[in-house]
Amino acid sequence: MSDTPSSTTAEHRAGFVTFVGRPNVGKSTLTNALVGEKVAITSSKPQTTRRAIRGIVHRASGQLIVVDTPGMHRPRTLLGERLNALVQETLGDVDVIGFCVPAGEPIGPGDRFINEQLDNFPRTRKVAIVTKTDAVGGTKVAEQLLAVSQLREWDMVIPLSAVTGDQVELLADELIGLMPVSPPLYEAESTTDETEEDRVAELIREAALEGVSDELPHSLAVTIDEMIERDGDGLLQIFANVWVERDSQKGIIIGHRGSRLGDVGRRARGEIEALLGRKVFLKLHVKVAKEWQRDPKQLGRLGF
Repeated sequence: MSDTPSSTTAEHRAGFVTFVGRPNVGKSTLTNALVGEKVAITSSKPQTTRRAIRGIVHRASGQLIVVDTPGMHRPRTLLGERLNALVQETLGDVDVIGFCVPAGEPIGPGDRFINEQLDNFPRTRKVAIVTKTDAVGGTKVAEQLLAVSQLREWDMVIPLSAVTGDQVELLADELIGLMPVSPPLYEAESTTDETEEDRVAELIREAALEGVSDELPHSLAVTIDEMIERDGDGLLQIFANVWVERDSQKGIIIGHRGSRLGDVGRRARGEIEALLGRKVFLKLHVKVAKEWQRDPKQLGRLGF
């Protein structure tokens, strides 16, 4: 190998970006839009994201590793405290922080709180992203751009819609331009460093979140017992557990005569088969781990 890198290598940029914001501002949807496939589950329920999920964006000019993190919030449980700590740890490790604010919602205390937290990372480049522009008119977008610009001096401010794709490519190009000169950090075919088992568990949780209300979304967790090929026909068998905190929640997830759990299984199986490119058999069990969000031992068993 030559000691002098080629001009292509010298110009190539690669690095890490994370998107922060209140829960449900579109961070995971934006991550998926940039990557070009579903690497992070999405839901209208707050605090859907619970881990730092890396999505890998490949462009001719560079490579972005997008670290999708939970929404920053004032925690009420030990789980909430650990999720906030995860966000803070991620913010200290990335090259660029993207602060996301929906176009149709006024800047509020939660947004200002998160903006203040960014002062703890003075060396990290910061961009403001006005999301969900497809949901409002141009006047609202302009007003939000002005409001966001008044929070601090940003390296850039970009409005976009991850749903329609409007300005997503522009964001990718601009973010790559802020990254350090570097060779690619991941292989060209990589889209995430999540394991298949982790992605399957998340797709099951996404299906279970559909249609539930109140506090139940926060009480849901999913673990995989086994993923194994069946002898004879090679069908992939997946045995998974859906965890809740109380017996009453177990009944809600199962539904009348198992009807709701059956719907969860069908939705999840469709997503899993699309991800893995093969037919699967999915067996779900609903189990109770009492007050697991507040119990350090239970959190550890469930992967937190």
